[in-house]
Amino acid sequence: MTDPDGLRVSLVIPVFNEGAGIVPCLDRILEGVKLPCEILVVYDDPGDSTVPFLEKYAAADDRVVPTLNTYGRGPAPAIRFGIDAARAPVVVTTMGDGCDDAEQIDELCKLVERGVVIACASRYMSGGKLIGGPAVKSVMSRCAGLSLYFLAGVGTRDSTNTFKAYSTDFVREVGIESSNRGFEIGIELVAKARRLRRPVAELPTIWLERALGESNFKVIQWLPGYLRWYFFAFGPRLSLEEVRRRGKRS
Repeated sequence: MTDPDGLRVSLVIPVFNEGAGIVPCLDRILEGVKLPCEILVVYDDPGDSTVPFLEKYAAADDRVVPTLNTYGRGPAPAIRFGIDAARAPVVVTTMGDGCDDAEQIDELCKLVERGVVIACASRYMSGGKLIGGPAVKSVMSRCAGLSLYFLAGVGTRDSTNTFKAYSTDFVREVGIESSNRGFEIGIELVAKARRLRRPVAELPTIWLERALGESNFKVIQWLPGYLRWYFFAFGPRLSLEEVRRRGKRS
C-alpha cells in the first residue's frame, strides 16, 4: 500500500501556538517513523507562533509540510483539512505537544495495511497508561472508552484518543461531519466503523501529559460533540448510505 510517490503514511498534526515546542516533537516523530511519510502540520493562522519554527524545519526536511487550514478554526476542521490533503493510503493523526509515542506510528500504520480501517493507540487496555493531565478529562475519557468497548463493541477501549491510524479510503468513503473546535473526529470515525461493522484494532500506548505550554482541551465546550457520536455508535449494522445520512442528522 503506497501512493505513486512511495508514501505509506501521512501524518496530520494540528497545532496552535506551539512555538519552539514543535521542534522536539518533529525530532521525535522523524526519529521514530521509518516508513516513507509526509508530515502535514496544520495551523489556522499564518500568525501562529508555530509557523516560523515549522517553516525553518521544513526547509531542512521536505517530509515536513506546513499546511494552512482553510476549513475553519479549531482542531476538528484542522484534522479534516489535513486528511483531505493527505497523499498516502494511511493517515495517522497525532498531536504537536509530544504526548504521543512516535515510535508506535509505524506499527499503527501496519495494522491498517493488514486490513483494519482504524488502528487505535489505547491508554486503557492492558499495557497502556495515561500519565498526568486533568483528572476530570481522564475519568470522562476512560468511562467513555470502556463503555463503548464493552457495551457497543467498537473494537477499542480508547475511542477518544486522537492518536489513531486510518485507512484514507475509509475516511473519504464515510466522510467527516465533525465541524466544531473539538477533537471528536476520532470517536466519530470509530462510531461509523462500528455501525458499518468494519474492523477496528488497538495497541497499548503510554500517554504523557505535555511538558511545555498549556493544553487547549475544553471539556464542557466540546462535550456535546463527543456525546453525539458516542450514542451514534450503538445500534444495528447500517449501509454506507445510511451511515452518511444518519451521521449528518445525528
